[in-house]
Amino acid sequence: MTNGNLAEVGARLEKAVMALPGEPADCDELYEQFEYIAIQMLDSEHAEYSDGALEAYLHGYLAGWSCGLRRGTPPG
Repeated sequence: MTNGNLAEVGARLEKAVMALPGEPADCDELYEQFEYIAIQMLDSEHAEYSDGALEAYLHGYLAGWSCGLRRGTPPG
């Protein structure tokens, strides 16, 4: 276990989602894309962070996106 840089996680998540082919049909599909990439990041990078830190960060990040999408203004 090392101390990965959580400050970069959100930016890398957004970059990965924006690199996906095509455009999401709606806000729900956009959220699903973020969730999909977040799960991939968690699966592949969890050992780089303190126990549970990456999971907690991604959960909070996705919650922020979900709230922003419901208001019509995604964070970022």
